[in-house]
Amino acid sequence: MVSTARGLINAFLDTDSFESWDQPAVQVADPEYQAQLRRAAERAGTDEAVLTGRGSVHGRPIVVLVSEFAFLAGSIGRVAAERITAAIRRATAERLPIVASTASGGTRMQEGAPAFVEMISISTALMAHKAAGLPYLVHLRHPTTGGVFASWGSLGHVTVAEPGALIGFLGPKVFEALNGQAFPEGVQTAENLAAHGVIDGVVATADLPVLLDRALAVLVDPPVAPQLPRRTGSIDPGDAWASVLRTRRPERAGVRDLLRYGATGTVRLTEPDASVLVALTRLDGQPCVVVGQDRSQSKPMGPAALRQARRGMNLAESLGLPLVTVIDTAGAELSPAAEEGGLAGEIAQCIATLATLTVPTLAILLGQGTGGGALALLPAKTVIAPEHAWLAPLPPEGASQIVHHDVDHAEALARQQRITALDLHLSRTIHQLIPENTDDTAADLAIAVVAEVAAQLHRGAH
Repeated sequence: MVSTARGLINAFLDTDSFESWDQPAVQVADPEYQAQLRRAAERAGTDEAVLTGRGSVHGRPIVVLVSEFAFLAGSIGRVAAERITAAIRRATAERLPIVASTASGGTRMQEGAPAFVEMISISTALMAHKAAGLPYLVHLRHPTTGGVFASWGSLGHVTVAEPGALIGFLGPKVFEALNGQAFPEGVQTAENLAAHGVIDGVVATADLPVLLDRALAVLVDPPVAPQLPRRTGSIDPGDAWASVLRTRRPERAGVRDLLRYGATGTVRLTEPDASVLVALTRLDGQPCVVVGQDRSQSKPMGPAALRQARRGMNLAESLGLPLVTVIDTAGAELSPAAEEGGLAGEIAQCIATLATLTVPTLAILLGQGTGGGALALLPAKTVIAPEHAWLAPLPPEGASQIVHHDVDHAEALARQQRITALDLHLSRTIHQLIPENTDDTAADLAIAVVAEVAAQLHRGAH
């Protein structure tokens, strides 16, 4: 499974586009260590445990940091660390995205603490790169452990790993030697870490060029003029309870339909709680980060989902991309576990984060907008909604229970509480309404919504 640094470079860069930025490795004073380095170079075919330089992916210039595991297990000594740090700083100065592909046992034990603390220098340079709004993408290879995983291997805007890769902080052999028992199987695998939201996915090396092309298309390529026609027409005052029932239909368009029918080049990120998805995408040509509530999932939205939503918000801010939130929820999770997980605090943090972002923000009230879970994704600079969407502090049945001690007054309360999209438009909570047709399919409504989103984002960009 272990692949060479040069093999990786050839796998995802355009042919003959790589230009090395590496200075020759310096000699060390210790004769025994020098002999180890010489043998490592002969075995690996490289002069150090990392190669850095500039190349291109589908014509887009990028900087690469690629580990060579055959060189002393890809361990990072001072020379390798200085090489990495110099490449990061040059990438920042030239405003180029960075792609890192790691395969390392961590810090080089032959150099001890002086090498160990270099992980701070690498991380500091990367944070300056990200603070400049420049992308950093990470590909973890087998194995990636120790200080590399705990520094530049875990700072990516998007992080994926190759199938079956051993990924972890403490190497299993070290754990066994220190504890007298084997590390549990299956924990430090790419697949398990993806399932727990530690990384964003598992991607075979052969598929890496496709992933990079999609991600860079969102992160680097400029917006283009929207192509989808905006829907016009009058808004029917309608009936609040009829809208509530309409948005609860299984066939009504959800966030997945927006991506299916109106997006291109979507890169879905980690989803440990599937009730919220986060994606890099282009909506009718407009690059953005989408954070969407997915009502097609049976699991209610809990604290983990809200943390996931906040990660998407921070990702948009870090990359300087517009953020699009999609509100479509029957309500947040109501359970002892949710309370103990800090549900209310997570809602508050989402509201505070979204309300203070400096990038363009747009919220879509797509269907049901119930409770604090809906409010968590609402405070965008622009809010749009199809005409049958609605927003309420509780579902009408819950409001009925509080006011009348039964659920029989839900219909009446839906009409009294001014929850409809038109009511919210009149109160300036919603800025733009999208007409709905009685015969709309999920695709029809999704396309109409994306067309309006794209028009708003494009207008804001110009």
